[in-house]
Amino acid sequence: MKLNNRNLLTLMLGAAISASPLVYAVTDNAPAKGSVERSHARQASALLERATAHLKANGTEQALAAFNDRQGSFVDGQHYVFVLDPNGTMLASNGASRALVGLNVMDLKDAAGKPFIRQIVDGARTADSGQVDYHWLNPADNKVENKTSLYRKVGDQILAVGYYIPRSSAEHAQKMLDEAVALMKRSGGEAAFKAFNDPQGGFVMNDEYVFVIGLEDGQYRASGASPNLVGVDVREVTDAAGTPLFKQMIELAKNKGSGTVDYVWRNPATNAVEKKHSLIRRVDDVLLGVGYYSPN
Repeated sequence: MKLNNRNLLTLMLGAAISASPLVYAVTDNAPAKGSVERSHARQASALLERATAHLKANGTEQALAAFNDRQGSFVDGQHYVFVLDPNGTMLASNGASRALVGLNVMDLKDAAGKPFIRQIVDGARTADSGQVDYHWLNPADNKVENKTSLYRKVGDQILAVGYYIPRSSAEHAQKMLDEAVALMKRSGGEAAFKAFNDPQGGFVMNDEYVFVIGLEDGQYRASGASPNLVGVDVREVTDAAGTPLFKQMIELAKNKGSGTVDYVWRNPATNAVEKKHSLIRRVDDVLLGVGYYSPN
C-alpha cells in the first residue's frame, strides 16, 4: 500500500504546527537558562552496528521480528531501528514510525518538504552507508527538531537509526558570542566577518549563528545563517508581533553595551515561528549577536 505525503504526515505528526505572535521584550544581561538535553550520535551509531550484526547473524525473518519488538533490545531511549526495502517500504520499526510498517513511505517528506526517505533509499543504491539530515517531530518535547538518520545497506534491507540534533541554548549562545567577540578583538573586523559568514568557519552550528550589525547604518556586516543579507539595512525589519527588533538591539548596544533581546522568529532548522532570545554585545561601532530558540 502506498500513501500520499499528506496521509503519511497525518499518521506521523497528528496535527499541523502553528504559532501566534508573542510579546516582545528587552532585558539587560538576562541569566542563562538550562540547556536542552542532547541526543548522542554515538548511541545511534552503536545501535546501528548492533542491528547490522544481528541481521547478518540471524537472518532477515528473525531480525525483522526483533526490530519490530517495542520491548526488545533494539530500543535505546529515543533511538530505535527502522528498516526499508529498496522500494521504500517500511519493513520494521520499533519506534514512533511503527505505524508505517508495511506501507510504502518513499514519498514521505519532513516538515520542510525534504524527501528524506527517498534520499536514504537513493543513497543506499550508490553506497553501503551514509546519513541524511532532516526535520522531524521529537516525541520527547512534541517539537519539530533537527534529526539525522544513519543508514547501512545489508543485502536487500536498509537499516537506519536516527538521533535528534541538540537545539541551541543560552549557554551555547553565550559561549559562541564570547568566542566571536574574542576573534574580532584579536583579528579585526574584516577577518572576523569572513569567519562569521562562512558556514564552515566555526560560527554556525545547527540553528545557532553569529550576526553583526552596524550601529550607525543598521546594515548587516555578517550573518551566519544568511550571508546574502550582508549590506542590508535591517532597522525597519519587524518580528511576528510587528516590533522593530533590530532597532531595539541597536539602542540596547549603544546604551548598555550588552544585553538580551526577546522576540519571535522563524527557526530555519524547524521552519516554525518560535520564541528567540538574542544575546548582543557592542564591539566598537558594531553589535555582535547570537540567538537561541526556546519551546513556545
